[in-house]
Amino acid sequence: MHFTAADLACVRMAQGPDPAWETVLSAHLLRKTEGRGAFDVWRRQARVRLRHLPPRQLRLIRQLAPPFGPTPDFLTPVQAGPDLDSGIETILSTPKHRLRAELSVLEDGPGVARDLFDGTPSAVAELGEALRGYHRAAVAPSWSQIHALVDAERAEGSRGLLDQGVDGLLHSLRPTFRWSPPVLEADYPYDRDLYLNGRGVLLIPSMFCWRTPVTYVDPELPPVLVYPVAPGIGWWTTPSGTPDTKPGDALARLLGATRAAALRVIEDGCNTAELARRIGVSPPTASQHAAVLREARLIASVRRGNRMLHTLTPLGTGLLHTHANAS
Repeated sequence: MHFTAADLACVRMAQGPDPAWETVLSAHLLRKTEGRGAFDVWRRQARVRLRHLPPRQLRLIRQLAPPFGPTPDFLTPVQAGPDLDSGIETILSTPKHRLRAELSVLEDGPGVARDLFDGTPSAVAELGEALRGYHRAAVAPSWSQIHALVDAERAEGSRGLLDQGVDGLLHSLRPTFRWSPPVLEADYPYDRDLYLNGRGVLLIPSMFCWRTPVTYVDPELPPVLVYPVAPGIGWWTTPSGTPDTKPGDALARLLGATRAAALRVIEDGCNTAELARRIGVSPPTASQHAAVLREARLIASVRRGNRMLHTLTPLGTGLLHTHANAS
């Protein structure tokens, strides 16, 4: 991916996980065997719930999002909003000529998507129902965990941006990417060069993007770069309402398990909603925990618009690092 100076000024990161991308990429991953330790439990749970999806809709999803090969770009619109419904509305408004052109990238041909290839209204409506049903069964049950992990990735990128500017943000994407200005490189199934030409790029961290990043087939579309977030073992069960702690966790014994988890999360900087997602509590409860930590002078909070942003104080940093070293 080739950057110009104008592109570096237009690097953005998505505000959270993208429902359309997570839906499509999870459909890819569901039919693979990669990442067994991280995804096999999710696969088993998703397959059980997908039994309730009408068979034709499930075949349609499988046809449009095969485990290998390209996927039509219109399924992941860059202009979609942060919620599934707005994304589906954008997908269903795709012009007929674009539907036909992009469905042609499927290696097995249109198949059960033949009516969609012709742009018939009933086929377009069926696609919307299929996407909603699949997302409800395979993605929605883990959405809070996905959001929390993407929030953590965004926080890491934000720290790089604050410390070293865009250069630091792009360097923070290692080891998935190698930033050698003005080129961002990554392993990819085949050799490809994408020239941004002043358009910038939208970075989208993704739970279901596995190993290698993804971008649009059509280089003329607004550039996006979807890249993997490391899920870790057991991601589908966290948060659980009461964060897990290791035996002998002195910080948890000192502050309580939830507040210790909150302090660790705030190390990366976050707002109250992000804190709530990442420790598995409601926003009012997260606000209460933040208030206690603030009163103890372990964190500082600053209001920005309608959000309260939390960061560690030197005292909080010292406490966290002291116990990290002790453990």
